[in-house]
Amino acid sequence: MSHVIDELHRRGLIAQTTDEEALRAHLDAGPVTYYCGFDPTAPSLHVGSLLQFMVLRALQRAGHQPIVLVGGATGLIGDPRPTAERQLTERSTVAEWVASIRRQVAPFLDAPAERDGLRPPIYVDNLDWTAPLSAIDLLRDLGKHFRVGRMLAKEAVSARLNSEAGISYTEFSYQILQANDFRELHRRHGCTLQSGGSDQWGNLTAGIDLVRRTEGAGVHALSTPLVTKADGQKFGKSESGTVWLDPALTSPYAFFQFWLNADDADARTWLPLFSERPAEEVAALVAESEERPASRAAQRALAEELTLLVHGAEELRQAEAAGRALFGRDELSALGPETLGAALQEAGSVTVDGEVPTIAQLFQQTGLAASLSEARRTVKEGGAYLNNERVTDADAVPQEDAWLPGGWLVLRRGKRAVAGVQRRPAAP
Repeated sequence: MSHVIDELHRRGLIAQTTDEEALRAHLDAGPVTYYCGFDPTAPSLHVGSLLQFMVLRALQRAGHQPIVLVGGATGLIGDPRPTAERQLTERSTVAEWVASIRRQVAPFLDAPAERDGLRPPIYVDNLDWTAPLSAIDLLRDLGKHFRVGRMLAKEAVSARLNSEAGISYTEFSYQILQANDFRELHRRHGCTLQSGGSDQWGNLTAGIDLVRRTEGAGVHALSTPLVTKADGQKFGKSESGTVWLDPALTSPYAFFQFWLNADDADARTWLPLFSERPAEEVAALVAESEERPASRAAQRALAEELTLLVHGAEELRQAEAAGRALFGRDELSALGPETLGAALQEAGSVTVDGEVPTIAQLFQQTGLAASLSEARRTVKEGGAYLNNERVTDADAVPQEDAWLPGGWLVLRRGKRAVAGVQRRPAAP
């Protein structure tokens, strides 16, 4: 059996480690208690967080003990960004976000622990030990162990210092609080390994240094690489915005489509990072994607595996069914109204009131045709569809029985261009 560090390297999940040979030996002597922290800067985590869960899950499968920290304290402060100060969030809102993110974690670590007999995660909130700290405690017990020169050298801090915005003492102090998290988890749970993104490396090593100075113990850290898109855009963004893990913010269909519509180069890069399939299977999918890009083998593998992981089997089935139904390969009636609505909102849709326009007018309004004459020409050439049925009369008005559950019509031009029309409910 390969070492978990070898698996993480194979998948490209390690950017940096502290003394890798010592870390390997430490994991071999395990089980090791390790942690990763997530700050509640929004009501949901997004797809960028999945990289950290891949590391958490790999170490859990190797028999180690995961700790998930949701930062009720650090979320109130904000990790400094390279460009501008974060807006402080109300305490009550941060508390709600902590609870929301805690619920999101279950599919990643709770479910495999229950199913496969692995070590279940320990959940902690750093507000529990940060809130009781007095200003004197912070300065005497923590602050004296930090050297300002090293704090200033942190990339995000130095970038802000040299910017017009500057940096507040609040954000400058963030690294002290995160370092203290490692010390507290070492004291309370014997935690000896922290993982995080490569942009967190300064905070990770600050925690190692604090544990060494105050506890006289050697602990470890590893970071994951920064994931980008081939075109330079930020990973985790779609045309409609951030791709969230919460289905109320990003529907399972839109989540599925994010991976399915990935650029070929991106999909081949992302597949080893995010897929837990055997190495041989991943390599075969990457090879197929290179030899036959039209198959979209890597994209489909990512979409299926990650939608199943994040949203479950039924939502995956609905997301796949929606894709087939919109493009005429399955019956639209098989879709629930929520799935159909989410799919059409993602594809692009318009709302109509009162008198229903003609097919040609709807094609123009949804952008499937640039003009009425183009819409009529599309109908004449046999390329226009209403609810997957070919349209023959451009000036026909959809009848009452054409409206699908949720008040939707599905328009399609050719094989790939789809849009939705929703009828606004009548006022009570």
